[in-house]
Amino acid sequence: MAVFTKLVKEDIENFLKDYSIGNLLSYEGIVEGIENTNYKISTSNHTYILTIFEKRVNPAELPFFMNLQRDLVTHGFDCPLPIENNHGSIINNIKGKSAVIISFLEGKQLQSILPIHCREVGSMIARFTNISKSSKLKRENSLNIETWGNIFNKCKESEDKSYQKYFDILEKELSFLKNNWPTNLPKAIIHADLFQDNIFFIKDKISGLIDFYFSCEDFIAYEIALSINAWCFDVKDGFQSKNYLSLMEGFNEHSSLNSDEMKSLNVLLRGAAVRILVTRLHDMIYHPKDALVIPKDPKEYLNILEWHQNNTKINL
Repeated sequence: MAVFTKLVKEDIENFLKDYSIGNLLSYEGIVEGIENTNYKISTSNHTYILTIFEKRVNPAELPFFMNLQRDLVTHGFDCPLPIENNHGSIINNIKGKSAVIISFLEGKQLQSILPIHCREVGSMIARFTNISKSSKLKRENSLNIETWGNIFNKCKESEDKSYQKYFDILEKELSFLKNNWPTNLPKAIIHADLFQDNIFFIKDKISGLIDFYFSCEDFIAYEIALSINAWCFDVKDGFQSKNYLSLMEGFNEHSSLNSDEMKSLNVLLRGAAVRILVTRLHDMIYHPKDALVIPKDPKEYLNILEWHQNNTKINL
């Protein structure tokens, strides 16, 4: 369960007094999230999402995330639209925490991934970055290669020796990445968190994208790498070549990677695997006993990393 901040009906009604979105009819906490608290609220006008930002989101960065979503919607991209209150403010306060109301997206996350879905994801990445590469918004990637090293060093402070295999592999891999990470590839604002739970589908078509709170300026090819790892590997069966081909075909409908990006793809894939591996490892090691969220197994991304180490080119 991930409703960290408990609200009662009166709390939400008082919050909505500053908005012109109708009277509250019903509300329910959304348990799927792991970073923030979300409530689905239905009013006499429409259905909305009330998001309360917890510790991991820097309040100073919220204008970037909100403005990015507004820009995308303006260009016809399907994602939630932040709603202004009667004073023209998007970011407001409830229970002493920053909070926003955004429009509700129809659709559901997938329970199983097929090539047709991966084609949709590739196409969406191209459309997203085609819009965002001309954006004047700026935010550096706070989960960059230096940060991975800092998180890894924190992991190594653990006295739990059962993770020694992870430490040994990550020590060598981080050294490799620091020596080989590209520097001059095309950039755009990327989503940087394109997992299944952040992409909604209606039947086999994407209906919208949510959770922009890792969005930042970085390599377009890095967004592709993160997405290949998330959508083209099965926990039991490993690399799914048909998913990979479909994702790249979808991307190539609207954009393409140049020769330098393709040459760097293996390094980016390895880095993308390390990013998720090291954060999952940290969350596993330092998981509070009373935490509401169960940490994800880092072994999945250790397997993905080792696959990329052994397959420097994706030969199909």
